[in-house]
Amino acid sequence: MLASGDWRGPGRWDYRRGSVSRDLIVVDGLEKEFRLGFARKRVRAVRGISFSVKQGDIFGFLGPNGAGKTTTLKMLTGLIRPSAGSATLFGHPIPSPKAMRQIGFLPENPYVYPYLTPTEFVEMCGRLSGLSGKAVRDRCRQVLERVGILYAADRPARRLSKGMLQRTGLAAALVADPELLILDEPMSGLDPVGRKEVKDLLIEERSQGRTIFFSTHILSDVETLCDDVVILRRGEIVVRGRLDELLRHEAKRTSVVLVDEQELMDEFCRAAGHRVERVGPRLHVDVEGRAEVQPLLERALAERVEIEQVLPRHETLEELFVREAIAGPEQRAAS
Repeated sequence: MLASGDWRGPGRWDYRRGSVSRDLIVVDGLEKEFRLGFARKRVRAVRGISFSVKQGDIFGFLGPNGAGKTTTLKMLTGLIRPSAGSATLFGHPIPSPKAMRQIGFLPENPYVYPYLTPTEFVEMCGRLSGLSGKAVRDRCRQVLERVGILYAADRPARRLSKGMLQRTGLAAALVADPELLILDEPMSGLDPVGRKEVKDLLIEERSQGRTIFFSTHILSDVETLCDDVVILRRGEIVVRGRLDELLRHEAKRTSVVLVDEQELMDEFCRAAGHRVERVGPRLHVDVEGRAEVQPLLERALAERVEIEQVLPRHETLEELFVREAIAGPEQRAAS
């Protein structure tokens, strides 16, 4: 891995790490417009987005299908040119061959030549990145073992499953020991065991100082892995920031379960506007807001009703995603 002194960029003190944290990726007003069909209709896939990715972070890049995620990744890696705006990688304006030498890239659907084995493909990628001889062979075996595909390292790619091809593509992204990993849907095609192994690998890479920028639809993975997130909607950023600051720490609602065989609390709960569901002797009450919980519990105690459960529920990334990236303006205003 390259030392942090190998590139220069804006830095600020990170109190969590006790060191200077630099922005490896800086995006400023990036746009992409395509011309489609015989009429050459203009389609703005990305609409003036701006964000930055700090050194040593795991950065989640989210959005529904068609939001502009893959288009943005292709601009950052130099596969397509932006229509407007700018971006830098390690302080170098895109497209930058010098910056790409420090990047490992996994596309959404990695293509592995069907007549090559994982060993041959990853070694080829290593040689294209400047490795040679025994170094590339040793590094190839190491990364194939890390991603869990070493047992099939000598099978032709045409005989590999989608998940095995995904692991091969991830090994190719890791082979040159890059400082920055850009991963487009890295969990695609993996079973639950494979997803856990890749999550563990990403955490390990981050612990070694690697910066990881990845796009995914699996929100639970983002919630457990990421430091920062950006959520796109129709090519525009609708959410941006530290994940622990974006998710509301206060309880948005509280789930209360009462054992009320005589149905003493039903009328009170409905009159208070709580959502109520009865299952046998149990009354499930969904209470909005913290202030409404105490009157409910006091009434239950006064009626000698057993309180079986009081469970505060905090906002999840899925709820934030649905509200900001999928819901319409009316639904967002009501939430």
